[in-house]
Formats: sequence, structure tokens, C-alpha cells
Amino acid sequence: QVQLVESGGGKVQPGGSLRLSCAASGFTVSTYAMRWYRQAPGKERELVATITSAGDSTIYVDSMKGRFTVSRDNAKNTVYLQMNSLKPEDTAVYYCNARVFFHPYWGQGTQVTVSS
Repeated sequence: QVQLVESGGGKVQPGGSLRLSCAASGFTVSTYAMRWYRQAPGKERELVATITSAGDSTIYVDSMKGRFTVSRDNAKNTVYLQMNSLKPEDTAVYYCNARVFFHPYWGQGTQVTVSS
């Protein structure tokens, strides 16, 4: 049974950092591309980052480049999203996603709030 469980969200002041985790079960994260999405209030869900099975990572949103990093710990079967220099506009629910055997799976999401 495939499961994705995100954690690490919370409230942080502008300029702060958070590391989100996505713990996977039922499959091996190093075998599939893993993705992070986010959905801000009143907005559509958008793709934030991808890490491929080969370990290549991409940050898709220009405003996040240089601040966000996606990584993977194969031993823990977990994917991370390191977020630095957070801004109020980064406030959103962040979701982990994997397409396993062509079926999309989502975690429950973790709330990130950037506010002073």
C-alpha cells in the first residue's frame, strides 16, 4: 500500500527556514520521480520541485530558485524540501506526490505559514 506522509510544516517568521519531509511507504522513492507541490489560499496547486530517480533535482518556480532545495535519503525512503529565506508569499499547504505504476499518490499536506 502506497503512502506518503508529509511533516515539518509550521509557522515561521520571514527570512526563516523549514525542512519538509515526505516519508514514503509501499514503494522505493529512489525508483520513482518525487514531486513537491504547493497550494496557496485561493490559488491552484502548483508544482514546486522534482527529484528524479537518478537524483536530479529541479526547482520550477523562479522565486524559489536559490532558496529551495529538494533532496532524498534513500536509507530513510524519504524526500525533503529545504526552504530558506522564507517569504510571506510562500505560505501554502505543501504536498508530496509520486506516480507509482502510473497512478498518482498524494500525501495529506503540511501547512507552511510565513508571517511576522
